[in-house]
Amino acid sequence: MSQPLVPRVLRPRRAAPADAVRPTRADVNLAALRHNLRVVQKRAEGARVWAVLKADAYGHGAPGVARTLERARVDGFCVALLEEAVELREAGIVAPIMVMGGHYGNAHDEVVARALIPVVHDIGQVAAFARLVRSGEVSGPIDAHLKVDTGMGRLGVTLRALPELAAALADYPEVRVRGLMTHLACADAPTTEATSEQMTRFEEATAILARAGVRPEQRHAANSAALLRGQARLDAVRPGIALFGVAPRVEGDPLSTELRPVMRVRTEIVSLRDVDEGASVGYGATWKAARCSRIATLPMGYADGLSRHLGNCGHVLVRGKRAPIVGAVSMDMTMVDVTGIEGASLRDEVVVLGAQDGVLGRDVIGVDEIASHAGSIPWEVLTSVSRRVPRFYREP
Repeated sequence: MSQPLVPRVLRPRRAAPADAVRPTRADVNLAALRHNLRVVQKRAEGARVWAVLKADAYGHGAPGVARTLERARVDGFCVALLEEAVELREAGIVAPIMVMGGHYGNAHDEVVARALIPVVHDIGQVAAFARLVRSGEVSGPIDAHLKVDTGMGRLGVTLRALPELAAALADYPEVRVRGLMTHLACADAPTTEATSEQMTRFEEATAILARAGVRPEQRHAANSAALLRGQARLDAVRPGIALFGVAPRVEGDPLSTELRPVMRVRTEIVSLRDVDEGASVGYGATWKAARCSRIATLPMGYADGLSRHLGNCGHVLVRGKRAPIVGAVSMDMTMVDVTGIEGASLRDEVVVLGAQDGVLGRDVIGVDEIASHAGSIPWEVLTSVSRRVPRFYREP
């Protein structure tokens, strides 16, 4: 008699709000998250919505985000790693979870034990799942989604290799291909030509599988950009960053103006000092005061997700007004020039990402602005907010 499976993949941990000592934190607006889901569902026009929560839900904290979206009736979740799926199951998520990365190491049994949907892209992966059923370790059949490479050049069976794989699937009836997927490479390009070419190849892949008797019930390709552009909707869509209030841009213009930012990152001033004209601030003395200046120190640095590239070019909000980041951003602390911020004091709130209503006005520092200053993209900005920054979930 086979022994019950003992899960061995553990979920990672993040700083908990109850353990927070320093004032640096990320506030996650759950009402905005639900609003964005409704926008996405409307754009999906009846297609199933699989929310992509890889990279800790784009830095927003996957368990908290998943609980909210599950209650809001999302159809399922997509993650990149088995470890990410385990974290969601350990958090009590019961909705379908698809593991898209295709790498399961020697933990194929963990995928089945956690009731996850594996994505496969070669016959060796199919065989590994089939062996679990043949050995009696698990009951079958096991449902999987097959990924085809239509132009990303990263993961997925190529069209050239697909006929052989399709024929070989008949040798493994223990695994059923219930879904077919691909990954779009240029959904936010100036023209839709590349995406159209990929979808033509995807239709070809569908036909190749049909000739081998494999007819997936669910096909999906659209990411946030394709969905908002009205392309590749098929049976399901896989929005990621749109759920968090960031609309991909085409030649500088956002594909939607309906989305609402979900994350706001804030900290506080923990030190103030006056420096003389000509005095330097920070590692490498990259900034020197052009006048007598008042410098505030913030307990947040690049280890928390505040990019070093923002040194001497980025801004934060203090009392509703912009204050420039001066000197090099260090691992745990950052300095800002508050000379022009009337009344700046210890314990004043400082907004690194998001809006602030203050006594001196109201302003917003958006993720696109930060990405521009850092020479990066919004995806990297959000996912860089590290796990040592506690997430506080809000219902405004």
